[in-house]
Amino acid sequence: MEPDLHELLRSLRVWDVELPTFDPAGAPAEPLPLFTAWFAEAVAAGQAEPHTMSLATVDEDGLPDIRTVMLHGADDGGWAFASHSTSRKGRQLAARPYAALGFYWPAQGRQIRLRGPVTVGSPEEAQADLHARSTGALAAALAGRQSEVLGSVEELARASEAAWDRARREPDAPAPTWTLYRLRPEEAEFFQGDARRRHLRLTYRRTEEGWLKELLWP
Repeated sequence: MEPDLHELLRSLRVWDVELPTFDPAGAPAEPLPLFTAWFAEAVAAGQAEPHTMSLATVDEDGLPDIRTVMLHGADDGGWAFASHSTSRKGRQLAARPYAALGFYWPAQGRQIRLRGPVTVGSPEEAQADLHARSTGALAAALAGRQSEVLGSVEELARASEAAWDRARREPDAPAPTWTLYRLRPEEAEFFQGDARRRHLRLTYRRTEEGWLKELLWP
């Protein structure tokens, strides 16, 4: 018997944990310190893979796209992630350099959303970022051809084995299309879930005078 999707959905509950409190009045003047604090708390709470995030882009026709990527860092320059410039997301960002990021940490009932323009780091930055990561990350980058049509699983296995061999032999091997991107948020939203559905939403909006903080109805 096939599973009943609707029955499964009705059986699920969210945030079956004690949720932290959040006082927006005590939030810092800029979003980065609050992001850093919440990230550290997510790690301490045992949230699985808190450094993964949804990346939303649009293509040349304005159609939306989304996928999960890894956060490579965050500072005054923006939130960093990486990909091949020849990948689907790379081509979309080249055509429309604007994106949104979304973090979801159910261990604490928290979401963070960021939206803003995306810039490209230098080739030197991209290669330094790549070579600071694991052998597997380098092997995946060396395999290349991201988002192209794959002929077979066997073709992938052969390319992967060759890439792993090279990554082990040449830990500084270059991946020319590997690109470091930074999203510099114009808007940031911090969402704290509440068991009684009194969710708190604090937004930051960049203005000429600095960051403007506002609360939103849930």
